[in-house]
Amino acid sequence: RNMETSQRHGSESMLRDLSELMKEATKEVHEQAENTPFMKNFQKGQVSLPEFKLVTASLYFIYSALEEEIEHNKNNPVYAPVYFPSELHRKAALEKDLEYFYGSNWREEIPCPEATQKYVERLHYVGKKHPELLVAHAYTRYLGDLSGGQVLKKIAQKALQLPSTGEGLAFFTFDGVSNATKFKQLYRSRMNALEMDVATKTRVLEEAKKAFFFKSETTDQPSLQELVSKGQENGHPVQLKAELRTRNANKSYEHGPVSGKEGERTNTRHTEVLSNTPLIRWILALSFLVTTVAVGLFAM
Repeated sequence: RNMETSQRHGSESMLRDLSELMKEATKEVHEQAENTPFMKNFQKGQVSLPEFKLVTASLYFIYSALEEEIEHNKNNPVYAPVYFPSELHRKAALEKDLEYFYGSNWREEIPCPEATQKYVERLHYVGKKHPELLVAHAYTRYLGDLSGGQVLKKIAQKALQLPSTGEGLAFFTFDGVSNATKFKQLYRSRMNALEMDVATKTRVLEEAKKAFFFKSETTDQPSLQELVSKGQENGHPVQLKAELRTRNANKSYEHGPVSGKEGERTNTRHTEVLSNTPLIRWILALSFLVTTVAVGLFAM
């Protein structure tokens, strides 16, 4: 009898709004993310150009996969109500940032670490086999971007001394959203209107937890140390000491890998930022955007 009562209460709780259930289900993961050493370091502006570039590259692969599957399911009733490409999609913005940091041949230079590839594979699997779970990934990513993006943008802009005109920070800019608070309310109401039975809701909540797990894996993997120290993983070169490209009407610079003595010719200001960074900070700051943007999801 007690078991039947517990099951009944469990089913009744699942009748609550999906957005409320999602926030509650990921509360523990959120609290863990808030107390990581990175969060404290990042708030102090302890992020360097190589760290920022590597994370931007990982985000490109993640959002490319997510948005590819969203496009495939944009007319599917399990996702269509929360399809907001012009307001939310980040792939095009990330392409702008990568071209700014790496140059016109950025596609050949950016790395895709193993953990990032696993995240990408999960997104493709969900999109093709279980599209009803896409909402879990979209919600945790996009609403987090909207909530925490502006704060992170200011920190990164100051720490990296990026142009006030926004170059290198397109990822944080949502031109299609004039009021983030109102848009998030609209998004949640659309998400809550998705037709789901109790079993499907349960699976969506579990997928949201997995989304956080994948985010953590993309930053905590041991191979990131090798990626940073050797500047290469999986055959993709990484420019760890590259001159920040200056965009203006009078000058343009050729941008390419810098190694050995060539590194001495890089911009002095950014060389100071790049030099003597402790290894632990590489790992911590590589969680930029991948882990901490999600934290902004809860900042209402």
